[in-house]
Amino acid sequence: MTELLAPAGDFERLYFAFLYGADAVYFGGQNFGLRANAKNFNLEEIKKATEYAHSLGKKVYVTVNIVFHDSDFAGLDEYLKYLDDIGIDSIIVSDIAVIKRVKELGLNLAMCLSTQASTMNSRAVKFWRNLGVTRVVLAREASRDAIKRIKDTGIEVEAFIHGAMCTSFSGKCILSNYMTLRDANRGGCAQVCRWNFERSDGEVDLTITPKDLNMVKFLEDEINMGIDSFKIEGRMRSIYYVATVIWCYRRMIDGIINKTLTEPDKAYYLAILNRCANRESAPQFFDKLPGVDEQYFNGRDEASNQDFLGLVIDYDEKNKIATIDTRNYFEVGTEVEFFGPNTETFSIVLNKIYNDSLESIDASRHPKTIVRIPVDKKLAKNDFMRLKVIDKSSIL
Repeated sequence: MTELLAPAGDFERLYFAFLYGADAVYFGGQNFGLRANAKNFNLEEIKKATEYAHSLGKKVYVTVNIVFHDSDFAGLDEYLKYLDDIGIDSIIVSDIAVIKRVKELGLNLAMCLSTQASTMNSRAVKFWRNLGVTRVVLAREASRDAIKRIKDTGIEVEAFIHGAMCTSFSGKCILSNYMTLRDANRGGCAQVCRWNFERSDGEVDLTITPKDLNMVKFLEDEINMGIDSFKIEGRMRSIYYVATVIWCYRRMIDGIINKTLTEPDKAYYLAILNRCANRESAPQFFDKLPGVDEQYFNGRDEASNQDFLGLVIDYDEKNKIATIDTRNYFEVGTEVEFFGPNTETFSIVLNKIYNDSLESIDASRHPKTIVRIPVDKKLAKNDFMRLKVIDKSSIL
């Protein structure tokens, strides 16, 4: 089975990732992971997440992938034993010392090699496999030919298909350490590559950040190559982002496997993906070395859109009224779209909006308020309402 692997910065994101089609999630604990600014999971939450995933027949992977300094090893043994005891499906590691410690402690933990190891060749894969690694997360910089050779070794291969890129080889940048004293290799990256750098005359002149990754164009190629797990980046992204990206890739993967995915379908999903993030995206290294079209050099616009309008929390079938937990401004006359894991996407023009007291209002102005709107088609709890900005019929 081709696995779709989602990020989970907290339990809410984990819940939506599974609801919208992920087969597995990855997340970090309070220590030893590379997203220090995410909420992350305490020990009890890791256990709860594992039990919940397994009740759905799905998997959890826990990151233990910082670059360890001597001072970082305090508490590692106890943490690894705990993860083994509660039955997580794998840890994601980058440091040989952690791999050796798992073996020395006699644990049954499966080990997946992190993208932090920048694995791009089959010889390195054989080295890691001899140490006990059973799966490798490829460097985002791996090419089509490199992936084929690595896959031929027989090891499980996990590949990023969507999300942020690093301006250096993944995980090897030290700009954050140098300019902010925040260690990117221990979870503190300040994303210096996204800063605007000024010329000596004060004019903004340069950025050094790549565009985000998306593999829509080559997804079928990767499936045919036998990639075992397709990974989405973004443990600090919103529930709307996680749900939307998983929703799109779930349908594309299933469509490719079932031979029902068309080129217009791909164009539609790509258009949605490009709307739910505020950065442009490209396939990056898979088919060629990236050039000017895959890089931001100057003049980029990353203003966040307000497409995410609300979350359905209830639907009254008798009166055909949806209760919405709002997120952004919308008003009477706005054309909105609903989508969900089991709801066929459709749009309506809002002709009425009611507040929580069932009083008619002209607009919803404040996020995290409750409104009710008439919707003729049935909705489910945790469906999303977004601004309609893509006309599917014009693409298909």
